[in-house]
Amino acid sequence: MPPKYFPTHGHLLVCQGPNCQARGSALLHKALWNHLERQSLAYYKRGGTLRLTESGCLGACSYGPALCVYRPDPGGAGLEEAWYAAVDFPLAAQVAQATHDRAPLPAEHRYGPDEQT
Repeated sequence: MPPKYFPTHGHLLVCQGPNCQARGSALLHKALWNHLERQSLAYYKRGGTLRLTESGCLGACSYGPALCVYRPDPGGAGLEEAWYAAVDFPLAAQVAQATHDRAPLPAEHRYGPDEQT
């Protein structure tokens, strides 16, 4: 019997590299995980669609904690990705909710080729 599949609207990764950990990324991951569970946003909860993973270095070492999100492109052409630096819990929760709702992602602290700020 194969494992149970849970539909996913997006995957959030929170950097756990040493510089991000020094800036609180371990606490951010734990707080975000607890939030996803309480709000039933975690992929295995009823109605939840988000996956959350601790990642290795995301390359924003001087600006951590860093967060990256991958989700289906709203236009249907592959994956949309967004990168965030200096992430605090309120921003992480906004990114998670927007990903779950398939809404536009926040522009605050976004960086990279498709940055919105």
